[in-house]
Amino acid sequence: MSLNLEDKKAVVAEVSAQVASAQTIVVAEYRGIEVGHLTVLRAKAREQGVYLRVLKNTLAKRAVADTAFAGLADHLTGPLIYSISSDAVAPARVLNDFAKTNDKLVLRAGSYGGKVLDKASVQALASIPSREVLLAQLLGVMQSPISSFARVIAAVAEKKGEVAAA
Repeated sequence: MSLNLEDKKAVVAEVSAQVASAQTIVVAEYRGIEVGHLTVLRAKAREQGVYLRVLKNTLAKRAVADTAFAGLADHLTGPLIYSISSDAVAPARVLNDFAKTNDKLVLRAGSYGGKVLDKASVQALASIPSREVLLAQLLGVMQSPISSFARVIAAVAEKKGEVAAA
């Protein structure tokens, strides 16, 4: 069923609103994927706070025109599913993880920070740990010298205690 002009304007406005607050857009070709698998993908995207939508490419091009994602317009051909989020890594991670289990989903391109990403770059972006993991790693690095120093002081105190007891 085709959309009339008002419906098209509404879709472009909805997608433009998502793009305005987005840091990353990732597109993938979904040709041949069963509806049940797409439903699972959409559920995973919702859990991660990712806006996932199948769009007509002409409407998507209008939505990204005059934004930092305008360079992505050259890659918008074929049946594509669009993954958009204000989280820089989530759209890439959702589509990349699903593509690992379903070979019919093919990552095409992405855009982050005004730069167009190819498939390898999208996969590299997806492999970046989440914010919580990065913060935990940073905290571990910050605590390491302090805890090492505390262990050394405890060992020295224990040695002096043995010498005094003898």
